[in-house]
Amino acid sequence: MSKQLVNIVEFPKLYNILNEIKNLFIFNIHNYEDSKDFIKKIELNNIECVNSTVIVESKNHLLFSSTKINKSNILVLNELPMKIEKILDEINAQLIKQKYNFQSKINIRDYILNINARTISINNIELKLTEREIDIILFLNENKKPQSINDLQNDVWDYGLDLETHTVETHIYRLRKKIKDKFNDENFIISHEQGYKI
Repeated sequence: MSKQLVNIVEFPKLYNILNEIKNLFIFNIHNYEDSKDFIKKIELNNIECVNSTVIVESKNHLLFSSTKINKSNILVLNELPMKIEKILDEINAQLIKQKYNFQSKINIRDYILNINARTISINNIELKLTEREIDIILFLNENKKPQSINDLQNDVWDYGLDLETHTVETHIYRLRKKIKDKFNDENFIISHEQGYKI
């Protein structure tokens, strides 16, 4: 999963402070001087603020009325002044909560992938997965084009050419078999000339 994002909207003082120390964070920060610009960017790109937090200084009715922003992802810091440590604690707590919620349910086709529980399910039928199997599913789901064995080696296993291709193929074969046996679905992971896709 990519780095979480903190969007600071109409709060230039906070952005300037965090920007000075941004290399200390495990999240990215973006600044928006106007909430209308922020909402327009979200709507133009047709994205939802799923894995990101929105920080404002006061309750912003435009943000709270947007259907693309989960209200629980908005952090209002209106009890100022506040120590920077307290602000960072609030941000980190928000991001941890969000990451947990994000990982608890990811829809992939008709299935629900629960990263925290390491399961995939459909119609109340559940299958336990390994961490590697989850990585494979997430990688194939994120990439709409078929992914080659080399792509899987480099991005899922994080190896270069040292990994034998049959290791990847064996993992894919076992995962496809598990899904077929449990859900009677032979088309969850599809094999193409160019590689594999979901």
